[in-house]
Amino acid sequence: MKREKILAIIPARGGSKRIPGKNIKSFLGKPLISHTIRQALSCPFVDRVMVDTDSSRIAKIARRFGAEVPFLRSLKLAEDASPVADSIFVFLLRLEKQYGYVPKYFMVLQTTSPLREMEDINRSWEMMRKNNATTVLTVCSTHPRLYHLDERNNLILANKKEKKSTNMQAWPAAYMLNGCFVYIVKTAAFKKERKIITQKTKAVVCDKWRSVDLDTMEDWVVAEILYKNKERIEKNIKKYEV
Repeated sequence: MKREKILAIIPARGGSKRIPGKNIKSFLGKPLISHTIRQALSCPFVDRVMVDTDSSRIAKIARRFGAEVPFLRSLKLAEDASPVADSIFVFLLRLEKQYGYVPKYFMVLQTTSPLREMEDINRSWEMMRKNNATTVLTVCSTHPRLYHLDERNNLILANKKEKKSTNMQAWPAAYMLNGCFVYIVKTAAFKKERKIITQKTKAVVCDKWRSVDLDTMEDWVVAEILYKNKERIEKNIKKYEV
């Protein structure tokens, strides 16, 4: 049976400001990006693993851990406000033009999700294979009542409809993108719609406690503690589950 072309893309911009050098900063003794590269390389259904970066230093470390870095991202696509979808679109376009490589699917794995497990990736791929989806992504549960604060700190309900009850159980379950652990996207749909969350998007629900997104040093410290103790945490959660 012919194997599908599935490309794992690991975005790794060099200009992180809240955590300088985040993608190659040591996370429990190894560069953060190495954990994601190792995980991507161990996926049996993945065709190739590539890192999309603007940094020659990140590229060197990524190659050392086994990932391909076919070219560097332009500085214009590596700014703080640069959409990830734009950089991926250009990345895929350059792969096709320069190397003739066109994957049927691409999977985006963020380096900032160190508590992602192989089970999350496998469940996402199973969802893609067995459903008529063009995107599968991961989410975690969150509080169903979401609020914003305006410029005067007035509390504004973000939900379009409000339940009369203040009891959380009376509201429909709510979910948030968790970092995102995993995005798997059909390349043809992405090129047509120019966005990662396409019209036929389905979600896989992941553990809330593992859905840490490394955005601040507080996140980093918490993630290392959780990672070191994840087996004990999982064991205790199962112990108290009804």
